[in-house]
Amino acid sequence: MPERRTVALVTLGCARNEVDSEELAGRLAADGWELVEDAADADVAVVNTCGFVEAAKKDSVDALLEANDLKAAAKEGGGRTQAVVAVGCMAERYGKELAEALPEADGVLGFDDYADISDRLQTILSGGVHASHTPRDRRKLLPISPADRQQADVALPGHAQAPAAEPAEAPADLPDGVAPASGPRAPLRRRLDKSPVASVKLASGCDRRCSFCAIPSFRGSFISRRPSDVLGETRWLAEQGVKEVMLVSENNTSYGKDLGDIRLLETLLPELADVDGIERIRVSYLQPAEMRPGLIDVLTSTPKVAPYFDLSFQHSAPDVLRAMRRFGDTDRFLELLDTIRSKAPQAGVRSNFIVGFPGETEADFAELERFLSHARLDAIGVFGYSDEEGTEAVTYDDKLDEDTIAERLAHMQRLAEELTSQRAEERIGETLEVLVDSVEAVDEDGDGAYGRAAHQAPETDGQVVFTDSTGLVPGRMVTAKVVGTLGVDLVAEPLGLEEAAG
Repeated sequence: MPERRTVALVTLGCARNEVDSEELAGRLAADGWELVEDAADADVAVVNTCGFVEAAKKDSVDALLEANDLKAAAKEGGGRTQAVVAVGCMAERYGKELAEALPEADGVLGFDDYADISDRLQTILSGGVHASHTPRDRRKLLPISPADRQQADVALPGHAQAPAAEPAEAPADLPDGVAPASGPRAPLRRRLDKSPVASVKLASGCDRRCSFCAIPSFRGSFISRRPSDVLGETRWLAEQGVKEVMLVSENNTSYGKDLGDIRLLETLLPELADVDGIERIRVSYLQPAEMRPGLIDVLTSTPKVAPYFDLSFQHSAPDVLRAMRRFGDTDRFLELLDTIRSKAPQAGVRSNFIVGFPGETEADFAELERFLSHARLDAIGVFGYSDEEGTEAVTYDDKLDEDTIAERLAHMQRLAEELTSQRAEERIGETLEVLVDSVEAVDEDGDGAYGRAAHQAPETDGQVVFTDSTGLVPGRMVTAKVVGTLGVDLVAEPLGLEEAAG
């Protein structure tokens, strides 16, 4: 009987990392590894790191050190953990440098190691050493022309498909939750939780050259997944009980440009919405400068496609945007929002913003405040600028001092909290379709039920708190009327449950 090997995946960062972790889980489960939730119960703790900004990198290092503490405790008989391995964006971005700076990690694996993740972990678990990679600009691994990228042989986390298998050669059984190779392009993935929501990679990488962002250097240039792969994975997720699928990438508005059709998303969305069992499709990561009328129409009029706009504005002052190598201004952005809301008045809009960018004047800051005050956004993320190595902005003059950045950040965060609370109050009286996420025991008198409406993405945009949890179960889509707010969260009364039960 094969020796029992256990592994836990600890995921940090964005939804794209969650997809990558589930791909790694699928590879490991298919090779006989037993996945466990708690790192203390695993032979190997794999930490899927984030390498976006300093705060995220610190969280990743902290998670690796916590896992190392489990390893130390196991040596004293207090657990099972024997090895700690770093994967993900931070591991890819720094490779050998991270391995040298953080000897507590027994291995630092880059994206090129994912296809052989089982062998890599077995080597490390057996006491061997895997030499960490020397980082390289992954944009150089793909052709400059998007049309030539589909045939390139390069590791793309979250894109993996199980090899095609003849029916007679198909394995008798795979571990529960592992996608079988039932067709020519079956997904290679294992779910790590039972949430009714799951993300699907639409593409990887980015061709934009924002002066503050290092992501393209370690995620590579933009490359789309084929529609058949996205559809196949969505069908498989529906079979696993998923009710809402969120399409993720670094830039969903570019989907299809390397497949010869920049409007491919407009035709794919209705097909995804028709998948049996799926109740909602959500699209994230949209670039304002790339929004087109046809895409707005599909997002606002297709049944089961959420009228949800995760628009990467970043700022609204023209001079700051140009320094960021981005486009637009306050008035054009407001016109875009007016167009969206003219087609779907209840549409949800969220965005992130950077304050204190090099050269940002008080007038620029005031212009951003003007935009936010008129935009009626449902969710706002505000970040203070900090130098990110390898980016163009590091070389800019006119850097603001840390106190000024901190002051502007605090001011804009207070404004964002006030504005999003006001926007939530505007929704009182609306009737929404809410997907139940969880039903939790809150006290001896009853349960608390929570969900999300179409304008609320997981974890980032607030939630709906139900006034009554009777009959609610995770994954159920419920019609509810908004009767109050708790900051950005909505309080809603379920409608028609008694009739449905009858």
